[in-house]
Amino acid sequence: MKLNIAYPATGCQKLLKIDDEKILSLFYDKRIGAEVPADRLGDEWKGYILKISGGNDLQGFCMMQGVLTNTRVRLLFAKGMPNYRERRTGVRKRKSVRGCIVDSQLSVLDLVIMRKGDAEIPGLTDVTQPRRLDPRE
Repeated sequence: MKLNIAYPATGCQKLLKIDDEKILSLFYDKRIGAEVPADRLGDEWKGYILKISGGNDLQGFCMMQGVLTNTRVRLLFAKGMPNYRERRTGVRKRKSVRGCIVDSQLSVLDLVIMRKGDAEIPGLTDVTQPRRLDPRE
């Protein structure tokens, strides 16, 4: 499974590929929005707190907040719902989405650093990306 870890304070993100089930079991059965300590990822991650913000399964279906399952379900989407863009007025569409509970069938898990630990992570917390879009005046 790949872990896409973002640090909003610097605007950087890093992709880690982890195959060890012992490390990944830390995230299993947690929901989107859950905060998880990152100590098992290695010594440099000591003290970091990560929040699960989403992910995709092996076929590319995205996780959806509020669908309380760890499998794929088909939902009827209408205007204003997340993961759906209405192309004609009044049209609803049935789409497949992944539930919000993490399991081993995911290919990518999106994480956000909520609290920084003691050590710097190279390429993530030690450099700052310039803002791509400036705020309006």
